[in-house]
Amino acid sequence: MRRYLQINLTDRSVETEELHGEDIVRAGRHLIAKTLLAKGTATVDPLSPENPLIFSAGPFAGSNFSNANRLSVGCKSPLTGGIKESNSGGTFAFALGQLEIAGFTLHGAASDWVVMRIPKEGDITFEDATPYLGKGNFDVAKLLFAKYGDKVSLGICSPVGEYLGLIGGISFTDPEGRPTRIAARGGVGAVMGSKKIKAIVVDKDKMPQFHDRKALMGKVRDYGKMLGADVAIEAFSNLGTAMVGDLTNTIGGLPTRNFSAGQIIDPKTGPFMLGGDYIRERNLARGGETTHACMPGCMIRCSNVYADEDGNEMVSPMEYETLGLVGTNCGLTDPDHVAMLNNIANDLGIDTIELGATLGVLMESGQGAFGDLAFMAAALEDIRKGTERGRLLAQGTARVGEHYKVARVPVIKKQGISAYDPRVIEVTGISMMVTAQGADHTTGNLPGYKCDDKTTEQLTEASLDIQVLCASADSLGLCLFGRSVTNENVDFIVDAINKACGTALEPGFYREIGLQTLRDEWAFNKEAGFTEEDDELPAFFRDEALPPTGKQARHRSAEVNAHLRELLA
Repeated sequence: MRRYLQINLTDRSVETEELHGEDIVRAGRHLIAKTLLAKGTATVDPLSPENPLIFSAGPFAGSNFSNANRLSVGCKSPLTGGIKESNSGGTFAFALGQLEIAGFTLHGAASDWVVMRIPKEGDITFEDATPYLGKGNFDVAKLLFAKYGDKVSLGICSPVGEYLGLIGGISFTDPEGRPTRIAARGGVGAVMGSKKIKAIVVDKDKMPQFHDRKALMGKVRDYGKMLGADVAIEAFSNLGTAMVGDLTNTIGGLPTRNFSAGQIIDPKTGPFMLGGDYIRERNLARGGETTHACMPGCMIRCSNVYADEDGNEMVSPMEYETLGLVGTNCGLTDPDHVAMLNNIANDLGIDTIELGATLGVLMESGQGAFGDLAFMAAALEDIRKGTERGRLLAQGTARVGEHYKVARVPVIKKQGISAYDPRVIEVTGISMMVTAQGADHTTGNLPGYKCDDKTTEQLTEASLDIQVLCASADSLGLCLFGRSVTNENVDFIVDAINKACGTALEPGFYREIGLQTLRDEWAFNKEAGFTEEDDELPAFFRDEALPPTGKQARHRSAEVNAHLRELLA
């Protein structure tokens, strides 16, 4: 049994639902899409009290099942106007699972800023948040740990989310207590800010009860052996997500200077410093941690702790999307520069993908030069202070581009495109086009897929296949970086679910839950007023050849969606 909490912030009442069996399993992204669609949330103002904010953990939460303690946060996005599931690592889902809580929904809005406490015993409490307002996340976490002790997990509303900045996320603490695992995309932090919840404190306890705990622990051990024997997992463990940069730079699909090029440096003529190989060697030499688990029990350990020349921690983590958007997309080439900005962004609890895309557009407009570190730091300081310019920048790429009348704005559904140029990395480009989530690579990423000899129809089929699998993982609390094992052992995963929850699900359930999630998300966006025109790439991707490959976008929304309808019929 698991509890699900319906929390009314307006009158501070809490309604508890008991979940059993399959109701525990149907969690995460699936639960968010189903719930928001059923409630008619598509037509509400996303920053109004009528927009629910959902926190959902998967069926393995609270256990040491590797990469199975991810958290889904969902609502109607104030950035895109569509549905949003923002996914995070950290200890928050783990703590909820240990309290045998499957998740909770925040309804309404508090009258004054509060910290919400979910204890292992007793009732939820709401306490004055005044001491934490306006502070960076590192200071807030320190103060909260001092008050509540270290056996808690924190979820913190970004200081940017306090003033409803749309690049604001919700920051969760990692196993060492850093508030740097962020549900970052889509403005979920602004929704938390609109509800005047500054932080949520959840007690940790012990591993929860499972239907057949002994059998499940056997599955945990077997899964760990699979991960340990997998070559792709070994690469992620050694090099982290930064290794993706070595690939995208080599094939010419790395966002560079506001997506005007696909390569920051020719790997034949000089070292590429923002990829996994270079960063690992530099970090090793300095005494940093090249491998780190973002959530309890994870054996992939693709996070890192990046150190400066004196061996002091600069940032944790530093990952590919930040290296691509804050780094190369803004003309930076040195990982130390990206690390400095990354750490500030973590303290502000903001989406580094949206930040990098926004700053790239700002540079494109002539407000600053590409590669100008001081300019970028000054922009972040404005965002921190909430100055007039800072509040504009905190509204994200699309709105900044519109304000400065920039022609080349890399967004889909008003959300900044992830670090994969769709002219070269075409399957991911199609996924970012058609997903209801906005331009989000995590909905269906295949950066190494060979695309040149494939038709739009073939690439759409590949995109749909990976979109279904990603939606399934997001709905079960599984990290996508385990997919080289997970996607090849679906029978094993479903059997483990049955052992955990006492269900009798068939292997086909894994794909079914993912596909249903996608259908509900598309239905939500249709109710919100989206059409196929909203799936189109910005025109410059079609009109401009991308150096060094010379490729142009060749897929149009109408053609992609026509084939999707055939596949889904």
